[in-house]
Amino acid sequence: MNATLSKTKWAVDAMHSEVHFKIKHLVISTVTGSFKTFSGSANFDGENIESAQIEFTMDANSVDTNQAQRDGHLKSADFFDTEKFPEIKFVSTSLKKTSGQNYKLSGNLTMHGVTKAVEVDAVHGGSAKDGQGNSKMGFEVTGTIHRKDFGLSYNAAMEAGGLTLGEDVKLSANLELVKQ
Repeated sequence: MNATLSKTKWAVDAMHSEVHFKIKHLVISTVTGSFKTFSGSANFDGENIESAQIEFTMDANSVDTNQAQRDGHLKSADFFDTEKFPEIKFVSTSLKKTSGQNYKLSGNLTMHGVTKAVEVDAVHGGSAKDGQGNSKMGFEVTGTIHRKDFGLSYNAAMEAGGLTLGEDVKLSANLELVKQ
């Protein structure tokens, strides 16, 4: 007799999570930014992490590089074009253990109206109960995407040649999930 596993539902605890990105500027320095508004969920078969179905959405208008003029430019049609594309969304296709607490997370990332398959690293930080008895689970997710793959091709030439912005964007998310 096979018992049917029930889905375990988890939601991102935004108060205890963060999403950051880094991109090269003038080839000599790195600009760091974050998204302040995001949500997500993960559904597992029982406690089987590799069965996870993950969805994660960021509000593109919540981009924050600690510089208002740059943030305004990032929201413009030169970059995210938040009037037309207010959300950046990730939907998983697989989560595979590579060793210990390390996983490869694959899925489809939609940004600026373009959907592409991406793969990132995920480290499971473990599980614990908080002071109110809520079950929590932590993950650190890192990876690199190529902004031009998503139609974010704006750039400016430097006086000495070369381009102002790098093409690779490093992503980092520290996520705490709470069992629903």
